[in-house]
Amino acid sequence: MARMLTQMRGEHMSSLTEVVASMMPRTFEFPMPSEWVNIYTWCGMQYAKTFKKDGQIEAMEEVAPQQLSEYEMGLLKRLRVWIYEKRRQTLKDSMKTSMPKLSGPSPNDQGELFQKN
Repeated sequence: MARMLTQMRGEHMSSLTEVVASMMPRTFEFPMPSEWVNIYTWCGMQYAKTFKKDGQIEAMEEVAPQQLSEYEMGLLKRLRVWIYEKRRQTLKDSMKTSMPKLSGPSPNDQGELFQKN
């Protein structure tokens, strides 16, 4: 849903929900720098507000910044574009390897479809 909303706004970058999902495994590895903690918690707060998660909003209000600095917004934008590009490249690569190679004419050739036997 978040991806669709982002696409409808004409943004060529990942949604904030995808940012949270992408960053979550990283939070388990070791502590992050404060600017990335701010970005992660701010994005989580935006998710909770967008999807009306009242319990999460209350919890997030205690830890998430109200707004990000200009520097943090720049980092977030670069991350969103990077996630978007990686997702698109993965999809393209997947489509290349999963498309069957046809030998001879395509079974969807319109001439074949509309011929009378």
